[in-house]
This record gives sequence, C-alpha cells and structure tokens, in this order.
Amino acid sequence: MLNETQAREYMHKLLAAMAKAGGSDLFISHDFPPSMKAHGAMTPLTQQKLTGDVTAVLANALMNEKQRAEFAQEMECNFAIAVPGVSRFRVNVFVQQGHVGLVCRTIAAEIPNFEKLRLPEVLKDVVMEKRGLVLVVGGTGSGKSTSLAAMIDHRNRTQAGHIITVEDPVEYAHTSHKSLVTHREVGVDTHSWHHALKNTLRQAPDVILVGEIRDAETMEHAIAFAETGHLCLSTLHANSASQTMERIINFFPEERRTQLLMDLSANLRAIVSQRLVRTEDGKGRVAAIEILLNTPTIAEKIFKGEFNELKGIMNKSRELGMRTFDWALFELYNEGQIAYEEAIRNADSANELRLNIKLKSRRGEPSSIAGSAFELKHEPSAHETELMRREELRKQQDKRDQIELERLQALKRQSQETQAANG
Repeated sequence: MLNETQAREYMHKLLAAMAKAGGSDLFISHDFPPSMKAHGAMTPLTQQKLTGDVTAVLANALMNEKQRAEFAQEMECNFAIAVPGVSRFRVNVFVQQGHVGLVCRTIAAEIPNFEKLRLPEVLKDVVMEKRGLVLVVGGTGSGKSTSLAAMIDHRNRTQAGHIITVEDPVEYAHTSHKSLVTHREVGVDTHSWHHALKNTLRQAPDVILVGEIRDAETMEHAIAFAETGHLCLSTLHANSASQTMERIINFFPEERRTQLLMDLSANLRAIVSQRLVRTEDGKGRVAAIEILLNTPTIAEKIFKGEFNELKGIMNKSRELGMRTFDWALFELYNEGQIAYEEAIRNADSANELRLNIKLKSRRGEPSSIAGSAFELKHEPSAHETELMRREELRKQQDKRDQIELERLQALKRQSQETQAANG
C-alpha cells in the first residue's frame, strides 16, 4: 500500500500527464483505471484498475487535516490544489457505493482573454456595467467559470475599482491590475457563504463575484448587491435563459415569487448561457453562447413570468447583441468552426437551424446532405414560410443596424476608457 508521500507523488504524476495531454478532468474511482476526459472523451491513463483502499489513500493524500475532518463528517469535500510546474486543480472528493472517489478539474494557469475564448464583444459592455445582476449559466463542464473569469479580467484591466470574489474553492486567481481584486475562499478565508456574503458590502466593493448560486439565501444576496448599486456576477446550473428563470423562482415559495419577479425584472442585466460543442476538426471544443439582455420588453416578460416568450424576443433582437443557442450554432457553422451535423445535433430547433443555414449561410448545406435524412422533406410550415419572408425583408436592415450598433459600442467603450483613465 502507498504511504501518503507516495500517494501524493502518484497523483501529481497523473495530473501532470493529464495536463500534458490537454485533459480537463481526472477521475479516480474504485474498480476503474485512472482516466481523464479530453475534449469530451474519456481516456484511461493506465490500464490498472484501482481498489477502494487505494482510492481512499489517494484522496487522503491531497487533503489537509481540516479537509479530512470535513470529509469524515460530510462525506463530501471541495478544495483546490496546485501542482508546481503543472497547473491548479479543483478537487471534489466523494463516496460512491461505499468507496472513496474523486474528480480533479484543471484550472487554467493563465486566464484566457475574450479573443482566445471567442466571446461575443457585447459581453465587454455587460461586465463594464455599474450595477446589476449578471448570470453565466450552463451544465457542469460547459466552461462558464472560464468565461466569467475572462469577463472579470477585462474589467480588472480596464477600470479602477474593487472586485471581491467569494468562491468555494477559488478557481482563477486574478492579479490586481487597474482594480484591486480580493479573493475569499469559503472554508479558508471565511467560515461560510453566509458570513462572507453578509459582510461583503462592508468591504466597499464595486464588483462582487459569487462563485455559484445554489439556494434562495445566495440568490437574495445577489439581488441585494445589485439593488444597492453594485455589479454582481455569478454562475448557475441551467441550460438556457428561460430555464435559468424557472430555476431561480423555484428556489422560493409561491408567496414570495411576485416580489422576486419584480426585483429580477428591475435588476437583471444579462443571462449568458453556454454549451461546448465539438470543433469541425475533432481536436477540441468551442462554446456556443446564448445571450439575453434586459431590455424593457424582456423586463416586462420577466415581471409577468412569461419565460416561454424570451426566446422569441431574443431572436428578434440580434441587433442589440442578443442571440439564441441556435443562432450561435449557425454562426459557428458559418465560420467553419463546427460541422453541419454537430450544429444540427445540438440545436434546440433543428428545422429552424436548417432553414437559416439554407437562407443565410455562405457555406450552405454540405453536398452530402442533399437527399439525406438531414434534408427537410416536407412543405414549409406557415411558421417557416413566415421566417423566410422576414429574413428576406431584414437582410438590408440588419446590415444597417449592425453598422450603427458597432459605432455606438465603439463610442461607449471610448467613453468608459476615458472615464477610467481620468478616474
């Protein structure tokens, strides 16, 4: 049996091998070989299966005494570790069928910027807002924490102020640039989420990052931060803007939801939803990003609880910077980043995406699609006919709107940079 030092060294070797191969997650589990997930696919790092005794020793070697005590009591533990010369990793230790298991997720050593992540430019405007609530949502492993880190980094490098992050654990360590960045890790720098969030406003923040909204109390704090004139950013597990709204209201009892919808309609700034899809060359993944911005029309729908109408408004508001998942997939396909089949497979409305590709994509449909199962074989529905008519009418207007939007965004960024330089 490995001793603690040997177990730690073995784990570091596995993590280094995963990092070298470009993996995102390392899995240590009973009766399964150490394996990594790279570009969405599971690959074993060795062929030898691990016993439950070994997985317990490996997990124990990564934890300190406080974390071991927490794990013994809760049977769950979350923390971050750093492997010198390799990277930082977020670790979750758990119990499954009586055996200890763990998953280590890679945290990029450097915070990727907007250009590397190919994030929409409108998100630069979103993160420069003075106040409001911004939610970045997606499933586990969708890259939402990375996108949020890039947004915080842009604010940090652009405008003076105080940015406070409250996380469990801290994922991306920001170096202070124009802004002072204060990191608070639950369990290390503060005893609990409750105490950290309760005292945050006493620390004179301009921007508050809450690592994840998991319950009604955290949601209440996030809304309160926005209401009191701060920009609050956080993550949530949801797959779209409408699902995000449903999840939020389900945190609260029925009698509180009217006030909640009023508060959200007034304070929400944006919901950024993302999913990772496989690139056309099969060597990586790229984010398809849906963006909802809080306009008067959106605010009215949120206040009324009419979440099913949000997607239609987003479809009609691309000139404002909004986009649905299907439009994000269309753009990725049009730019040659993803294959046709991958776009259709991930679409919320496959027929509508096919139609948009036929009408507007410079790539068009692949020749192999003609006559295949992917081709629409029915007469266009009334909805599809209306969509085609609208698209034809909007072509020229879209061009004019885009030119005007780019001009206004450039003026806004110039004004913000001037204010930051003078402030």
